[in-house]
Amino acid sequence: MTFRRTRCKHCKQKLEPGQRLLHPGCIDEFAVEEAARIERKKAKEALAAAKVERAEMKRRKEKSLTLSQRKARAQVQVNAYVRLRDADLPCISCGRFHQGQWHAGHYRSRGAASNLALDPRNIHKQCQPCNNHLHGNAIAYRAGLIERYGVEYVEALESDNDSRHLTAEEVDAIRDEYRAKTKELKGRP
Repeated sequence: MTFRRTRCKHCKQKLEPGQRLLHPGCIDEFAVEEAARIERKKAKEALAAAKVERAEMKRRKEKSLTLSQRKARAQVQVNAYVRLRDADLPCISCGRFHQGQWHAGHYRSRGAASNLALDPRNIHKQCQPCNNHLHGNAIAYRAGLIERYGVEYVEALESDNDSRHLTAEEVDAIRDEYRAKTKELKGRP
């Protein structure tokens, strides 16, 4: 037993015996509406396909990143965290507050101690003149660290020479951890 349509597909009025789907006067309007509906459906499918393609492209791009590119991205997140963590503190080297640019300066440089490059114990808020023009202002930086944390802290940093070979997954985990900590400090969910 098949169901026989008793109402017009367009205007929903009862059909006369012998009429199949539509009243004769509804055919043109229904055709226009149906074409628009099909067009909307195709556009929606195209948007969904484009979204899937973008996600796939992002995944492939993420997978193709080198370890050094991943470390650079992680360093950006760690530096942002350090600048927020030390926002109410003065420059670690010169001890002044100013309206200029603030950097996340490394006590032991990233080249000399790559194992401490992503370690926030080695990174503190530093003013742009100390970090760039005075090449980190290392002597004053050390004095600032001793004043803030003590001699044992500084000696532990200076004696930390263990080579740490991070995998891509570990570097990505560090980046994600400090991105979350930065959001938490900013007060965003």
